[in-house]
Amino acid sequence: MNEDLAKKEISLFNIIILVLSFYIILSLIVTTFFILSKEIVVLLNYVDNFICIIFLVDFGVRFKNANNKLVFMKWGWIDLVASIPFLDIFRAGRLLRLIRLLRIFRALKSTKSIFEHINRNKKQSALTSVALLSFVVVIFSSIAILEFETEVNSNIKTAEDAIWWSYVTITTVGYGDKFPITTEGRIIGAILMTTGVGIFGTFTALVSSWFIQNKD
Repeated sequence: MNEDLAKKEISLFNIIILVLSFYIILSLIVTTFFILSKEIVVLLNYVDNFICIIFLVDFGVRFKNANNKLVFMKWGWIDLVASIPFLDIFRAGRLLRLIRLLRIFRALKSTKSIFEHINRNKKQSALTSVALLSFVVVIFSSIAILEFETEVNSNIKTAEDAIWWSYVTITTVGYGDKFPITTEGRIIGAILMTTGVGIFGTFTALVSSWFIQNKD
């Protein structure tokens, strides 16, 4: 985010960037101060890389639209370095994400402006909330299933297994190739399926409402 954001109407994409920035900072703190299993670290790295791609796209768009690119880069370089994927050689860059988060808050001025935007765009905000909630649920379910499915006979052993299982479960597809065998894992699965029904039911209702409104 640059200073121009304060002069413009806050977009839903800006709010998504803010939420993802919070996640990045939380992930950085957790991986720095807590001992995690190898596969959970791999999973967090995958998520970090995915979010960094979004940040890089955001930076590229803002750089292209900047009237004075030299002025933009006065602070924009922080956003660029902070958007570099999760690699050890760029650890200093990841620490700059804290500065990035502070700059986002300065640009947005206050949380009041966020809520005012949400109230003005309730349908779009609801759709954004559903997407963000789905993302968060999949990530935390993947982490949780890796923590509990540690038995020898478990078939959810890697970060890829966990993400795949969480995704097909929340979408209620359920291929059956990956499944939990522990009681805790099954509880997570039940919660994930129930959440998925609610999330995609809401998504379907929002899309239907949008089509009906456009038709009218």
